[in-house]
Amino acid sequence: MTKPTIKILNVDVYDKLIESVSGIERKGKTMPYTSVNGHMFSFLDKNGEMGLRLPQPERDEFIKKYDTKLSVQHDKVMKEYVVVPYGLLSNT
Repeated sequence: MTKPTIKILNVDVYDKLIESVSGIERKGKTMPYTSVNGHMFSFLDKNGEMGLRLPQPERDEFIKKYDTKLSVQHDKVMKEYVVVPYGLLSNT
């Protein structure tokens, strides 16, 4: 699979996930994201990876449990966001 196919697939999966939660709507045209009271809490990056904002210690627990990492965007580590593995993202 090429990156664009994965990205399109992940946008569809991301939209399905968002639709499953009452009161949440997807925003953004080029970078889909969700926010509450102006604070972003999830996004889909240009590679189709989902970033999810978590507090400590849930962030460390999530990274360990799902063998994932912190999100890196534009060569900067986003300290509050974890990368959601595709298998978990697709399990809505």
